[in-house]
Amino acid sequence: MSLRLGTFNIENLMTRFDFSGWRNQLRQDRVLRLYDVQDKAVYQQLEQARMIAETDDTRQLSALAIADADADILCLQEVDSMPALQAFEYGYLYRMVGNGYRQKYLVEGNDSRGIDVAVLMREETRSGEKIEVRDVRSHAMLTYQDLGLFNDELALSNQAHDKIFKRDCLELELTIGSKPFSLFVVHFKSMGNARDGQDGRTGTMAIRVAEAKAVRQIVERRFGKGRTADKNFAICGDMNDYQEKVQVIGTRREGYRFEPRREEASALNVFTDDGFVVNPTTRRDVMDRWTLYHARGPEEQHLCQLDYIWLSPALAEHNANSVPEIIRGGQPYRTVFPPGQEVERFPRIGWDRPKASDHCPVVMSLEIR
Repeated sequence: MSLRLGTFNIENLMTRFDFSGWRNQLRQDRVLRLYDVQDKAVYQQLEQARMIAETDDTRQLSALAIADADADILCLQEVDSMPALQAFEYGYLYRMVGNGYRQKYLVEGNDSRGIDVAVLMREETRSGEKIEVRDVRSHAMLTYQDLGLFNDELALSNQAHDKIFKRDCLELELTIGSKPFSLFVVHFKSMGNARDGQDGRTGTMAIRVAEAKAVRQIVERRFGKGRTADKNFAICGDMNDYQEKVQVIGTRREGYRFEPRREEASALNVFTDDGFVVNPTTRRDVMDRWTLYHARGPEEQHLCQLDYIWLSPALAEHNANSVPEIIRGGQPYRTVFPPGQEVERFPRIGWDRPKASDHCPVVMSLEIR
């Protein structure tokens, strides 16, 4: 039973206008800062026009990236709502691939901006196996107290009754052909900005560690603790953390060099320290596993993997020769590619925008037994 599974942070697939930049300049788009707008109503009209013009290009590029991934099941992050997903699928994606994703699943989660995880599925795999949904469960309501995860580190910025997942862990129980397959879709806490003397990643690490532990408990509740290794399941999504990165050193004028570096501290160690799941992207070269380019000036640049398809040990072993693909044609030209990794960008890609997303889709082919 062959399945093509993918994940993609589509970046702010929204149906709402954000006018908060009128009062908070930090939230105001850079192009509107070029103009002296004194009237709130005029500002809102300009912001609406800007967003509509920018969104059409962006969503065409997002659809091209998804078309290149060509997944039977696609896990998405940063989706505003089901109407947003339906409008995108019908108006953009269907036009690109000509074969719609008829099955769509989204449950409103906990994100303060209203962005959720979602799943798009075809009715059949490319090999003709029927994709059936047996059950869908949201775990957005789970608290630290529910799973016994509250600790002193979390207490610095959270309370025991706070919800664990900053978005959700969406669980889908599927049958691919006649074979069972479980899917867990997540979008962990973002790294945020530096504060109180800590960098944004370190300052938010405890929350992601708790989210990862919660996902483990959910999987173990599904199959039984100590009995997960031989089951067919995958954990997909934007983990907002990494165990390694490629440091980018230099400037456009001087040129760049690239140095891979291992991160000892990572929320993802919860998944890997005892082999609970496998990251098949490590089958790619260490310089070629990245799904996002991060830059805050020439002194802070790196490439890292934030987007994952984690496989159960049995599923990873059964697909030992399958290597995930990373779709980078939708990346803006500001993204610094290591030598030999350059790709042909999609039409109309800009220096910083428009782009398909700040993230790259990850997709791989799996045999389900």
